This record gives sequence, structure tokens and C-alpha cells, in this order.
Amino acid sequence: MPQPGDYDALKDGFPRQEQTLPGATQQMDPVPDHGEESYRGNARLHGLRALITGGDSGIGRAVAIAFAREGADVAIAYLPDEDQDAQDTAEWIRKAGRTAVLCPTDLTDPQACQTLIADAVEGLGGLDILVNNAGVQMARDDGLADMGLERIDRIFKTNLYAPLLLVQAALPHLSKGSSVINVSSVQAFQPSTSLLDYAATKAALNNLTVNLAAELGEAGIRVNAVAPGPIWTPLQPATQEPDKIESFGTDTPLGRAGQPAECASAFVFLASPTEASYVSGTVLGVTGGKPVF
Repeated sequence: MPQPGDYDALKDGFPRQEQTLPGATQQMDPVPDHGEESYRGNARLHGLRALITGGDSGIGRAVAIAFAREGADVAIAYLPDEDQDAQDTAEWIRKAGRTAVLCPTDLTDPQACQTLIADAVEGLGGLDILVNNAGVQMARDDGLADMGLERIDRIFKTNLYAPLLLVQAALPHLSKGSSVINVSSVQAFQPSTSLLDYAATKAALNNLTVNLAAELGEAGIRVNAVAPGPIWTPLQPATQEPDKIESFGTDTPLGRAGQPAECASAFVFLASPTEASYVSGTVLGVTGGKPVF
């Protein structure tokens, strides 16, 4: 793995590899950098309570580590099959001296979304930050003809239905200064045909972010989104064709894929009730130079 902050080696791409969903961090080559050795906190989220969906690995793990080192207690939601990754993330949260709450959850189940919020609130003693990070994509097919209902249903329920249902369930627990952060994608702006359904959910999530910001602003609740570009997470070898992994991210202006650690500060900024107190309804790109407009 490259040294923290030294990612030029990623310009050479990645070794050919393949996993099955949901993917596992330790099976990746190289193992992603989530900021384990590099992120330094400054108490910007001291005493806050955050729920991060998809918090076991990838961007979710990087955000969990950063939030904990900034002083927040963190609940993470993840699929039961991702338990080992979730346990590893929880250990990093605890090493930062913060509470970690583990919530195995299938977000395609509407009732599970309600239960997740209740479990997070109980475990954390309240809720100040909701990060809708969990997402799924499938790019291993020949296009529209292979997009069966089961695939479309799973992608829309995970990427779009769940964030809306989670905000609904969380709203009674949020108050002035609280923050909702949705995870969009550069695919919302530059959609790939092989990710037609995934890209559509991310474009819709941008619209949802703006509308929620308008509706919840009166209550002092801010709603924003982060739009990552190609980030090296387990989702990539688990959903991309193996030959595409070799050049993953090399088409960006910076010439490489990003590491999860490089996304974390964007979430910390948007979650901060002081630094981002007047920021709502925006989509912040972390894309290696690809445009988000």
C-alpha cells in the first residue's frame, strides 16, 4: 500500500482482481487507505453522534475513523456478510476513545430502516449526523438487456429509497445544527452506460438533497451531498469487470483513482456545525478533477 498521502503509484492502475458482492477489504490488492495512520483530528465534531450507513469499509470506514478522531461517537450500518470489516472499523473508532455501535442491517427492507435509526439512537443516546453512504452498483453486463428487475430493485432500494426512509425515521431525533450527508457520485454528472441504473439513482439523490435542504432548513437542519469519483473500495473489484480494474481511475485529470482517506475531510467539513453552518443544499465533488456540474 502507498504511504499515507503518497498515491502516485496508483497512476499505474491496479492488479487484475475480482470479488463477489459485498466485497472484503483485506482481499483487495492493494488494501485501501482509510486514514488509519494519517488522519489527525481537531475536535471539530466533539460530542456529536453520527450514523454512517455502509460504515464497515471504503468511504464509510474512512468517514467513521475521521469522525471518531474529531470527537464523535459513531454507529455504523452494514450487511451481515460484512461483519469482519465492521468489527475492524469499530476497533478504529474505539481506539480513538469513542463509542462504536454496530448495526447489521439490510437497507432494502423498509422496516429495517426504521429499526436502524432506533438502534442507533439507543446506542448513541441521540443522533446529530446521518451519513447515507451505503450504495450498490453492478457493471458486469452487456447493457440494458441484462438489467433484470431484481438488480434494478436492489440498486434503487439501496441507493435511493433507503436514504429517504432513513431521513424520515431520523427526523424526530434531529434538531437545529444537525446534518444529513448523502453520498452521490460523479456518475450523476457523467453517467456510464454500464451503470445506467446506478447513475440514475445518484442523479435523483442530488435532487433529493436539494429538496430536503429546502424543507428542513427552517428547522436548522443542513442537508448536503458528497460526490466521489473513482475511489478504491471493495465495491470496485466486486462489481467491475476484472480487466477494467487494471486501469481504474486513470481517466481522471489527476491520472489516478482516489483513496477513501481522501474523501473523509469533505464529510467532516459538511458535518461540522460551525465550519459549514451556512452550507446546505450543495453537492461537493471529490473526483480527481472530473466536473460535478
